[in-house]
Parts: sequence; structure tokens; C-alpha cells
Amino acid sequence: MIATVVARLRAAGALLVGKTNLDQFATGLNGTRSPYGAPRCVFNRDYVSGGSSSGSAVAVARGLVAFSLGTDTAGSGRVPAAFNNIVGVKPTPGLVPATGVVPACRSLDCVNVFAADVADGVAVRRIIEGFDAQDPYSAAPAPIGLPPQPRVGVLTTGDREFYGDAENAKLYAQAVAQAETLGWRVVEFDYAPFAEIAALLYEGPWLAERLAAIEPFLAQKPEALDPTVRGLIESAKKFSAADAFRGQYRLQELFRAADKEAEKFDVLLLPTSPTIHTVEAMKADPVRLNAQFGRYTNFVNFRGMAAIAVPAGFRADGLPFGVTLIGPPQSDEALAPFAAAFHAASGCGAGVARESVPAQAPAPLTGSLEIVVVGAHLAGQPLNWQLTQAGGWLVEATRTAPDYRLYALANTTPPKPGLIHEPGFAGPGLEVEVWSLPAEAFGRFVDAIPAPLGVGKITLASGRRVTGFLCEAHALTGAREITNHGGWRDFLASQR
Repeated sequence: MIATVVARLRAAGALLVGKTNLDQFATGLNGTRSPYGAPRCVFNRDYVSGGSSSGSAVAVARGLVAFSLGTDTAGSGRVPAAFNNIVGVKPTPGLVPATGVVPACRSLDCVNVFAADVADGVAVRRIIEGFDAQDPYSAAPAPIGLPPQPRVGVLTTGDREFYGDAENAKLYAQAVAQAETLGWRVVEFDYAPFAEIAALLYEGPWLAERLAAIEPFLAQKPEALDPTVRGLIESAKKFSAADAFRGQYRLQELFRAADKEAEKFDVLLLPTSPTIHTVEAMKADPVRLNAQFGRYTNFVNFRGMAAIAVPAGFRADGLPFGVTLIGPPQSDEALAPFAAAFHAASGCGAGVARESVPAQAPAPLTGSLEIVVVGAHLAGQPLNWQLTQAGGWLVEATRTAPDYRLYALANTTPPKPGLIHEPGFAGPGLEVEVWSLPAEAFGRFVDAIPAPLGVGKITLASGRRVTGFLCEAHALTGAREITNHGGWRDFLASQR
């Protein structure tokens, strides 16, 4: 059976190069648990490549392919990205169908994308996403927005467990500082309930779901399993049906505690892996060291969250370090521009060659429409909620072409400006934002725009033309021209 994701990529023109190595039955985060040998970190062959989707990540990092697919239950689409200096796009569970994919934990599995940069990874994810009736866990995309200056949850000093890896601890602190330079508001949160959720994946009855996936194979060919994989999966036999229900009850209790902490942030910025180990060390202590890699990844699919792992720095020994931006369910599109901006700002490039990556957000989503806003709908302004509640996300902050004038309109509540196009006028260009809305939400949003405002095509400083707010000329009676301020925010600041 051809997996749905492969069929969709082929239909879009993708060339299938081949299959890649992985931790057997996707059980592991390190890449050494394979009958075909252990792929190695592209920067130092003594070190693990990360897993389970080890070969997929190495193929991209080496430049053998433009992108690859993996699977992610506990972090397998993120840890290999961190260890090989590439991007790992992990969708909201259910967004990408898993039909035809051998399951690890069927209720939690995600098909992920490895790529050199966020834009490429998101472009591939858009091709493979979408409802598939053959997958009972499949869900249609229902994108939600994020604030343009998000509250970014970061670990407290007490929750920063790096298992003695001072280099990675330092790089995470630098990543937090970088988030602030990007204009994001950094807030600390209590990781304890998330850590307990994460622990349930390998210490609780969810191990039995891995047994359910391969039980006939295990019964017929137990000798074919990697010893560590076999030991983990066979240990699931100790759990009863009652244990499974007790695990579900505990998970729901932890969700309540995690929900309370989640009120503090819009997205999370966490280390993708606290540390990295050599292949030999991993083989000598395979379970304990593997568990370290999943400390900040295992909870994500339990919570149904979207995540994008990006490079974040290099250690003194030349090994890469990565962080993961984690957003609410269905925030996949909204999360992408933040991940792209962070990756570009990190200066890490991509893969072993450290090739430069674009800073711009991914191209607009098919099925979504962009709109230029200039006044009360700007981020932080009184009507911005109309965009975010409609599932909108900020694409870019930019300026108009020079031939536009801006006026403060009279008798509007809340106060609003009017943008007028005047060909031949040589102005400063005006501050605007480009937002993207789902197509159906765009129609409702535009229909609610009150006169004298309307929509038309606005030329941006880049030359791109996008639908946006314009004003009818008759409304300028009694209005005050504020073009010289360069934008609505600067005008408001001058009034204060």
C-alpha cells in the first residue's frame, strides 16, 4: 500500500529517491536501534544522528535530497533535525494523514517533514496535509492565528535540565535572548505538569500501544527485533486494561495543570534536546540516555500541539544545537513565520554545509487570502482581535509604495485613518501590516468593513500588490493629513 502522503507528493511532481534508515519500529530518539546500522551525526561520526527518523534527517543535512519525511511520536521529527542542523516541521496530530504508515503509537503519530528551511518544510506539509477518510485520526485543517508579538514560554532556571551539558545550557540561554531581540515577550512557566505528561509515554501504559502495533510480528519473529526495542515493547505486557484507563485519568488531570500554565504563553521555545551522546555511549546505556533526548519533546503530541524545530547555534566542539517552537493545535501556519525568523537570525544556515536560509515567511497558504491593514487593525491596536479571532496570522510588517497619503478621519470610533492612493505623489511610504486569513473568514471580515473604508489593491514598497484598506475620497472632509508621521502608530504616539 502506498502511503497517502507519498501518493500526494508524487501527484504534485515529487521524485521519490528512496527509503531511509530509522530506529526499528520508530522506537527510539537516537538512531542506533536499527538492523541496518546507525546513521551518524553529519558533523561528527562519533555522535548519534537522532531518531527515530535518523536516515531522513541525515539525507537532508548531507544535501542528498531537498526534503524528506519522517514520523514523530515522541520527538522523532525534531531531535534528528537538531542533531543535524536542519528544520523539522511537526504538524498538529491528524493534520497530515498517516494512512499507509507503519504505526508506533497510532493515536499520537505524526508524519513530519525535514527540510533545509522553514519555507520548504511548510510547502511540503501543505501538499501532504488534508483530510483522509481512510485514517480515523485524520482531521481537516482549521488554522488559528497567533499574536504578532507573542508571549513566548521559556524554562525557569530550575527546569533547565541539560544533564551536565554546559554548552547546550549556554546556547539555550542565548536562544531566549534572541527571542527577545525579535520582539517577542519572554515569560517563564512551570514545566512540571508537561514533564509528567512526557513521562507517561514510556513509563506509562502507552507502551502497550507500541505492542498493539507489532504484536503479530513480535510473536512470530522476536529474534528479528533490536534487543533494546524488543525489551521496551515486551515490557508493555505488564500493563492491564485497567492500567490504561488509570493512565488516561492521570493524563486528564495533568492536562488541567498544563492548561493553567498555558494561560501564560502563546507559544513555547524549548530545547529540542538537552544534550547529545556518542554512538558508543548510547549503545552502552541505551534506555537512560535515550530518555534524556525526549525530556522536552514527549509531551507535545499528547497535547495535540504543532511544532517546528530549528537550528539555534553551535557548540565549541562543532556540534549543533536546536530549539523548537511549539504552538497550540492548528497553529501550524501561524507558527511558521516565527520559526523562519528565528532560524535566519540564528545564523546557523542549514545542514553540514551551513547554507544560508531565507528570513521571509513561507509563501501564502493556498485557500487563504492576504489583506493589508493600516490603522486600528494593526497588531496591538483596538480592532486587531478581529483578525486573530478569525484565524489570521501576521505575514509581514512593511511599508507602502511612496504614492500614498494617510489621513486621521473625523468622528470614527475607535479612531481610524484613511489611506488614499495618489499616483505621482512622493511620500515616505506608510507603515502597514500584511495579514493572512482563511478564505471564508476573509469574506466575512471584508463584508463587515464600515464606510467610508473599503478594499482595493495596495502597492507595497517591494512592488507587490495586495488587497487592503483604502478610503473613499469624500471622507477627507474634516480629516487631518498625517502622512508625514509615516504611519498610524507614530501619529498616535505624537498625540500622547
